[in-house]
Amino acid sequence: MESESEPYVRLASLRQLHQVMADMNTARSLADTLQTVANGVVTALGYELACVNLVRPDGDLVVAAFSGNQAAEALITGRVGSRESWERRLGMGETWGDLVFIPHTEGWVLDDDDVPQWYTDGPAPRFEDEWHPSDRLFAPMYTPGVQGGQCGELIGVLSVDRPRNGRRPGAWGREALQMYAFQAAIAISNARLRSNMQRALVRLEREQQALRASEESFRQAFEYAPSGMAIAEMGGDQHGRILRTNDALCRLLGRPASAMRRYSFSDLVHPEDIGTLLRTSAEGGRAELRLGRRDGTYVWVSLRNSVVADAADGPRFLLTHVEDIEERKRRELQLAHRASHDSLTGLPNSAELRSRLSSRLCQRPTHTGALESVDAAFGHPAFDADGHGFDFRQGGAAAFDAFDHHVHTVAPEGERDDGSKGLAVLFCDLDGFKSINDRFGHNAGDAVLIEVARRLSQCVRDGDTVARLGGDEFVILADGLGKADAADLAVRLRNEIIQPIRAEGRAVRVGASFGIGWAHCGMTADEVLKSADERMYVEKRSRPKQHRRAG
Repeated sequence: MESESEPYVRLASLRQLHQVMADMNTARSLADTLQTVANGVVTALGYELACVNLVRPDGDLVVAAFSGNQAAEALITGRVGSRESWERRLGMGETWGDLVFIPHTEGWVLDDDDVPQWYTDGPAPRFEDEWHPSDRLFAPMYTPGVQGGQCGELIGVLSVDRPRNGRRPGAWGREALQMYAFQAAIAISNARLRSNMQRALVRLEREQQALRASEESFRQAFEYAPSGMAIAEMGGDQHGRILRTNDALCRLLGRPASAMRRYSFSDLVHPEDIGTLLRTSAEGGRAELRLGRRDGTYVWVSLRNSVVADAADGPRFLLTHVEDIEERKRRELQLAHRASHDSLTGLPNSAELRSRLSSRLCQRPTHTGALESVDAAFGHPAFDADGHGFDFRQGGAAAFDAFDHHVHTVAPEGERDDGSKGLAVLFCDLDGFKSINDRFGHNAGDAVLIEVARRLSQCVRDGDTVARLGGDEFVILADGLGKADAADLAVRLRNEIIQPIRAEGRAVRVGASFGIGWAHCGMTADEVLKSADERMYVEKRSRPKQHRRAG
């Protein structure tokens, strides 16, 4: 192209340059684009050698394409020149617009740097504008879109050598090379973008395939899990609404999947377990609670929630695992019942009796001296006229926070019934029981104890406790009774007990002695039981022996 007189360039040469530029932008890959760039310099711009040095991610430049000499291509393609050496080259010599020309008179200092290069032989120049074999011409390529080019990011350098006409390029040749470098930078950037997009598409497709496989694995694991699984909404107006269930959960609750989607877990849980469910949902934890079946019964389940969150929108739904623990819970309840109940009569045993009694009592002082000390410490009474604790949190005091919700137990005062109510403790000891054991055997004695337990349980109110303390001793806890009420209850119980009892094929009778004690806070359970026991012995000794047992 340079052999033609400027500015009279043949149209065929322009067409050739245009075709080369078009080929650059239609290459299929980055490697094809780079080779097309190198070939275009040789084909359209009239140079015998062309090299594309591409900037790597680490900043150094690698020989990515070479054209014009197969021996040189095999020797230097893939070799790397440091960024420091390249910046030194681009910063010296003459600047022809965006081009950098280093004449042989200066270029000798570059012979020993680490930039890959090919030496060509030839005679020394005879004319001023003749090309010397050691002349160097570089066309830097910058990222497109920045006016002036050099303000952009360096992405590579075109190295050209030995113009076919043997002369240094003139104005048109320089402009053509500069234009070509600019178009090559665009083509390389586009090729890189396409390559990155292709890699991203391949990666996305692989991720989608993995996601589809994961979703299918999850679906199969969800659908065919041997225990119940459910997905429920989290947050919003539909919080807790069941979106999806597996067959195992539908079988467990006896409800079809279509019906399950009309409920939330709060609709299915036992009313006593609703607080446990709410805590579990909020924390994404686990709990044991009861869920309602279609037939109206409840089944114990272990419920484990996992909060599935979205990085952008926050929590989205709950993945709930529901395991049937009815059999285990039944065994646990049976073991707990055995540990807290008498094996013969089925009544609460001594340990359970003390536990229930202790749960009603606190160790707050109730005697006058202790109250006076509390009054002095806080400046106002510790208890009101009904025995309830005042709130001392005003001003920062919190001495009795633990008892804010405690129903204080107070015993009726004096011998006369003043109408006050309390927690009555009736201590019952059977009269004549030992003689039944001695005469008729322990089987008859066990039958008597079982029947006495049944009669006592039938004569008390719901919520009262009838316990077997041991041997032939029973204790009744009855709350909210006055002195007359407790005495009447003792009479009714005694009258029931003295009725004939069928044991081992014969009718036998036992009597009963009752002692009535009163529980109040400040006492221990043992102190309350001891008080009732002592009153029982007083009552037993006060009655003639012949009246202690009827028959």
